[in-house]
Amino acid sequence: MSFMSRIKALGAAATAAALIAGSPAQAAEMNFKMATSWAGGPLMEIGAKAFADRVKEMSNGRIEIEVFPAGTLGEALKVTETVSNGVADMGHTWMGYDWGVDPTVVLFGGYAGSFDTERMLHWLYRGGGVEMQREFRQEKFGIVSMPLFIRTAEVFLHSIKPVRTLADLQGLKLRTAGAWLEMSKQLGAAPVTTPGGEIYTALERGTIDATEWGTLWENISPGFYKVAKYLIIPGVHQPTAPFELQVNNDVWNGLSDADKQLIETAARLTTFDSWLTIGQEDAKALDFYRAQGNEIIELDPEVQYAVKDIADKWADGVAANNAWFAKVLQSQRDFATLWAEANHYRNVKVKGQ
Repeated sequence: MSFMSRIKALGAAATAAALIAGSPAQAAEMNFKMATSWAGGPLMEIGAKAFADRVKEMSNGRIEIEVFPAGTLGEALKVTETVSNGVADMGHTWMGYDWGVDPTVVLFGGYAGSFDTERMLHWLYRGGGVEMQREFRQEKFGIVSMPLFIRTAEVFLHSIKPVRTLADLQGLKLRTAGAWLEMSKQLGAAPVTTPGGEIYTALERGTIDATEWGTLWENISPGFYKVAKYLIIPGVHQPTAPFELQVNNDVWNGLSDADKQLIETAARLTTFDSWLTIGQEDAKALDFYRAQGNEIIELDPEVQYAVKDIADKWADGVAANNAWFAKVLQSQRDFATLWAEANHYRNVKVKGQ
C-alpha cells in the first residue's frame, strides 16, 4: 500500500470510528480471549488493555477482547504456542521470547544491534518492516502478527552491585531474555531467564545480582529499585523494543476486511501512544529513583562499544545460516544507511547539552 493510500485508509477508519462513536452502543457480536506475557504494569495497561479498549470503542462495542494475565491461558513465555494452538484467540508478547525457535524474531523485537525507537518505527511502518514481520510469522509460526506497543531504550540493569566496567560484569548473575542471553556471556556475565513476575523475588533473595526488564518508568511499578539500589544506564542491550499482537489464523480469517483494518489501525495507534507515554514518563523517572536512594551509573564507553561489536558479529554469524534473518538484517542495515546523515540534518546543537 502506498503512503497516500495508508493516509486515506487511516482517515477513513478514523471517520468511521467517529461516526460509530456517535451511535448507540451495540451488544458484542464477537468475543475474543487474549493471552499475555504480563502480570500487570504498563505492558498490560497501555499495551494489551489499551488495545482491547480501543478495538471496543472503534467497533462501537461489536468486538470485545478479554485480556488475561500471564499464566492464565498458558505459559508467560509461550504465548505464541497458546495462540497458534487456539487456546487463545489473540496474544500480546515480545517476539524475542521465541528466539530459540528462530533468532530472526529479535530483529523485529529489538536486540543489542538495533537502531533507536524512532528509526525502528520508521523502518516498521515505512521501510517494509511490518510486511516482513507478517510474512515471517505466518511462514515460520503460522500466526498473524503486527506491532503492538513499543519502548524507548531500556534500563541496562537494576543491580545489587555497582556495574560500570567490563570487569564489573564478570560472573554477574543477571536476568535477561532473547539474544542477550547468549551475547552477555561473551562479556563474562552469567545470564538466566525468568518471567517478569518472578524477577523481584529473585533479586530480593539474591538468586540474581541484577536484571533488565523495561524502561525507567516501566520499572517503577515492579519495584526493583527497592531491592537493587544501583540503576545502570543506557540500555545498550536493548536500544528499542517493539512488542507484538498475535492473532490465531482461524480467528483472523473469520474477520471481515473492514474489521481486519480496524484491528490493524487500533494496534498502530496503541503502539504510537505507548511510545509517547513512555517517552514522557521516562523523562520524569530519574528524579524518582534518586529520591528513593538509588545511585545512577552510566556504563563506561568501553562496555557500550564492546556490546555493539558483539551484536554485529553475532548477527553476521546468524545471517550466514538463516535466510530469513539475513533478509531482515539486510533490510535494516539498508535503512540505517539511508538514515546515516539524519543526525546532521535534523539535530541542532544546543549549548550545554
